[in-house]
Amino acid sequence: MTRKEKIFNLGTFFCLYIAQAIPMSFFSTVIPVMMRQENFSLSAIGLLQLIKLPWIIKFLWSPLIDRHTTTTGDYKRWIFSSELIYAILILSVTFLDFHADFYTIVALIILSFIASATQDIATDALAVRAFSTSEKSMVNSMQSMGSFGGTMIGSGLLLLLFKQTGWNNILPCLSAFVLVAILPLAWNKCLKIQPKLLHERAKKADAIYFFTQKEIWKQIFFLFLYYSGLIGILAMLRPWMVDLGYSMKEIGAMSGLAGTFIGFLASFSGGFIIRRIGRYWSRILFSICVLFTTLYFLGLSYTQPTTAQLYLGIFLLWGSYGMATIIVYTTAMDCVRPGREGTDFTIQTVITHLSGMITAILSGKIADMAGYHGLFFFETALGLTSLIYIITIFKKGKD
Repeated sequence: MTRKEKIFNLGTFFCLYIAQAIPMSFFSTVIPVMMRQENFSLSAIGLLQLIKLPWIIKFLWSPLIDRHTTTTGDYKRWIFSSELIYAILILSVTFLDFHADFYTIVALIILSFIASATQDIATDALAVRAFSTSEKSMVNSMQSMGSFGGTMIGSGLLLLLFKQTGWNNILPCLSAFVLVAILPLAWNKCLKIQPKLLHERAKKADAIYFFTQKEIWKQIFFLFLYYSGLIGILAMLRPWMVDLGYSMKEIGAMSGLAGTFIGFLASFSGGFIIRRIGRYWSRILFSICVLFTTLYFLGLSYTQPTTAQLYLGIFLLWGSYGMATIIVYTTAMDCVRPGREGTDFTIQTVITHLSGMITAILSGKIADMAGYHGLFFFETALGLTSLIYIITIFKKGKD
């Protein structure tokens, strides 16, 4: 593969991942802010994380995709059809009113997330098969950069525009973008994958057999713990800023734009850091960054933070999260079985989503009962537990 082909392939995956992220981040950001402005409780806002349930249960249909994908063309068909359904469902929300049709909107968003999750399964499996071990950290940088770039646009730029435009002007553009973002894959003729062997075809029970592998449970606990110390802060950051008196426009600029841009840069640098110092030291380094971030927010909870202090906290939060995602995705790709790439990678990402959803829901409950100080203390405890686990369980040269 030439350097030009490698860059084109990485760019293709960046577009696929950003196509997932922009609508999802927009809905996940706008709805909680609007709910808080309508005086919904923090517990109710935390429960809204359940709209991401399709990303938790997508392992149920991932063996189906693995079983029916042999060539690059097979993966393309899954991705194109999923994106078309995704775009149609997003467009359908355009014609609904947030106040009058709230539950219908939530239902359509959940259906759109099912389509997006299906695209993600096929995209992840294609990425595993298209890149060598030494290149996996870079394609994972594209995945994380696509996610953060989509978040920066969806929860930042679009949040700023939403107050002036509403559903009717933004959602048709989102729907069109989802389709435009898959064009590089349609044009890409240099993407090559290793052929599957007949005896490596996925079975329905492979989602269960994944958990019977030797030493896989140390990876499972790592995935469950690693950035759980950040998720609760991320989930409650915008409601906290609303309570501190910040407007939707200010929240969009500070967290949605500036914060996610830092995450975008951190995810790019994270791939190079992993290639430079390896998986073992990267786990530890990024975990220390997570713990330091939780301690910083715990300190902020004792004061009335200034805007500058909040900016620093937001930069630490998104920067730590950006680097953490790279080591999570890279080590997850290391743990897939031949012929079951989509299933195994999906199971591992599901574990991180499940951990995030549980943490986000708990964070709403804790914030309601113990305030933001109690929430940040809880997140600090999770960050410390994760660091201790990594130092204790993982050994240099065996990871």
